[in-house]
Amino acid sequence: MYSLNCKGRLLILDHPVVMGILNITPDSFYEGSRISSGEELIRQAGSMLDSGAAILDLGGLSTRPGAGAISIDEEIKRVVPAIRLVSERFPHAFISIDSYRYEVAKAALGAGAVIVNDIGAGESDELVKLAACEKVPYLCMHMRGSPENMQQFTSYMDLVTEVLDYFIRRKKECIRMGIKDLIIDPGFGFAKTIQQNFILLKHLKLLNMLNSPVLVGLSRKATIYKTLGIQAGEALNGTTVLHTLAISQGASILRTHDVKEAVETIRLWKSYAEA
Repeated sequence: MYSLNCKGRLLILDHPVVMGILNITPDSFYEGSRISSGEELIRQAGSMLDSGAAILDLGGLSTRPGAGAISIDEEIKRVVPAIRLVSERFPHAFISIDSYRYEVAKAALGAGAVIVNDIGAGESDELVKLAACEKVPYLCMHMRGSPENMQQFTSYMDLVTEVLDYFIRRKKECIRMGIKDLIIDPGFGFAKTIQQNFILLKHLKLLNMLNSPVLVGLSRKATIYKTLGIQAGEALNGTTVLHTLAISQGASILRTHDVKEAVETIRLWKSYAEA
């Protein structure tokens, strides 16, 4: 069991939980996740919370392969009003900011976010120190390069060992900089081929030796839809299958577009595991 201190509020992970994705972007890879108005944001956030989401993850910058960058000011304009709106409407929600930029994360924490989700592979000590100073959990993801070029960096001698070694090193550094609650994300699809994603999922349990909650982001990704020869909009069933495998391998958090189905997956897995 893990407990995360989110600015004085405890998020208890005594079983796998769901993080709902709220994309304040016009170009996310899955069209069904894009949010373009405050009304739509409140509707989706409310639906996710009602369906059992433990965390709402808001991001304003697409990180799909080949995604172009936007300015820091533009990212702040997208996410800060959205976070403020959600936190005011749902004051008990645990909100994470999905960004690798210090200025964006700082503004988001001021608007109501209580978790930093750093998709920049945890290489920004400035962002780590911000999370430590604000006393919020820090989510560190494995990636090479940037979203624009990450698929050029998929050559590994031993993928699983290198990812594990990366997190051993980063956890030590994060603790040194004052992080109390670290969440690790192996970064499915980030500088990894489809085959490598399956290898990483197959050996996910090895990451449990780090004694930190493991988050998986597999929802509707190319690993699923390209393997099945379908589109992202048809990849819900495949997502559920991989979510089941992930929690069987010790995943603590499922980051997903489809909260209701992920919560049901966890409930069924728990009943199976406890039988």
